[in-house]
Amino acid sequence: CKQLLKSKYPLQPLPSTMLSVSRSVESASSASLGLKNAAKLTSNLPAFSHTSSGAVRPRISRTRSASLIVARRENNEHAFETKKVVGQQPIDSWWLLGASLTTFMAPAQDAMAKGGDFGILEGRSVALLHPLIMSSLFVATGYAGYLGWQHRSTRTKGEEISELKKQFPKPDADGNAVGAPALEAQIATLTAERKELVARGFRDKHWNYGNVLLSLGVLTSVAGGMNTFMRTGKLFPGPHLYAGVGITVLWAMAAALVPYMQKGNNTARNAHIALNCVNLGLFAWQIPTGIEIVFKVFQFTKWP
Repeated sequence: CKQLLKSKYPLQPLPSTMLSVSRSVESASSASLGLKNAAKLTSNLPAFSHTSSGAVRPRISRTRSASLIVARRENNEHAFETKKVVGQQPIDSWWLLGASLTTFMAPAQDAMAKGGDFGILEGRSVALLHPLIMSSLFVATGYAGYLGWQHRSTRTKGEEISELKKQFPKPDADGNAVGAPALEAQIATLTAERKELVARGFRDKHWNYGNVLLSLGVLTSVAGGMNTFMRTGKLFPGPHLYAGVGITVLWAMAAALVPYMQKGNNTARNAHIALNCVNLGLFAWQIPTGIEIVFKVFQFTKWP
C-alpha cells in the first residue's frame, strides 16, 4: 500500500499559501456554515495532506471532517453563549431591581393627572389649609422672636450681674469689706429683673414655639406644593414658591445652630437671630403673593 501510494501520489510539498488557504477555508466553514456547506468546501481538498515536516498523511473522510467542523462550531458557540450569559448576570440583577422599583413607582404617575382623581384632596377645603396654617405660623414666628429676645435678656442680665460683682472694691487691710452702695443697688435691680424673667419661663416657651415652627412649618410648606401639584398637575415657579423654599431652608438652618448655642457659642447665637430675622422678612414679603393665590383657589376650586 505504501509503494502504491508513493507511486500514485509522489511527495510534493504544498506551498505555504495553499496550506494557509486550506486552513482558512476550514476556519470559515466552522464559524459560519453548517454540515452541508462544510462538506462541500472540504470536497475540493485533496485526499492527502502534508504535515509541517513535509510527510504525507491520509486526510480523514469528508463526512467526518465536516462533522468535526460543525462540532467545533457548536462548541465555540456554546462557549460564547455561556460566557455571554455569565457576564450579564450583574446586569440582569440590576434590571430586576429596576423593574421592581418601576412596579412600585408606577402608581405615582397618576398624580400627574388632574380632574378629581384625588377627590377631596383637590377641593377648596384642603387647598385653604396651607394659607390658614401659614398665617398662624407667621404670627407664631414673630412671637417666637419675642420669646427668644426675652430669653436672651435673661441670660445677658446674669452676665451683667457677674461683671458688676467683679467691680466690688477689695477688703481693707483689716479684712473688712468696703461698701459700694451704687453697685449694690444696681446688682439688686438686675437680680430682681432676672428673677421675674426666669419666672415667666421664656426659655421653655421659646423652645416649644421653635419646635412647632420647624415641624409644622416644614410639613405645611411641602404639603402646600404637593396640593398645588395635585390640583393643577404642575407647580408655578415664582416669588411665592421661591420665598417659601427660602423660609423652609432658613428654619432648618436656624434649628441646626441650637446645639452650638447651648455650648455658649455667641457666633451661633448671633447667626440664629440673623437667620430668623431674614425668615420673618421673607414671610412678610410673601403675604401679598399668597393672598393672590388664595383668590385663585376660590376661582378655580369648589367645596369641599
